[in-house]
Amino acid sequence: MIQVKNLKKSFGNLEVLKDISVTVAQQEVICVIGPSVKDLAAEGMTMVIVTHEMGFAREVADRVIFMDGGYIVEEGQPEQIFKNPQNERTKTFLSKVL
Repeated sequence: MIQVKNLKKSFGNLEVLKDISVTVAQQEVICVIGPSVKDLAAEGMTMVIVTHEMGFAREVADRVIFMDGGYIVEEGQPEQIFKNPQNERTKTFLSKVL
């Protein structure tokens, strides 16, 4: 079991994470995304985010790059990637996680 308590992260005066606590059992995967990341995206801040959380990526991204084995296999607008992927590897991955 992994426990993280009172996690905080700031960039200058901008508080990105505040008092995040989480407990994870063995073999569980978690993703902690605070609303502040969505706020930053809405304000137009340029960010590069690497995630397996496809719902979050679809909601926040204005461009999606799908990689496999360290190579870009598909890139485009979220709507195109999530609704009509062209690459078979992208299709296979999305069919398992969405």
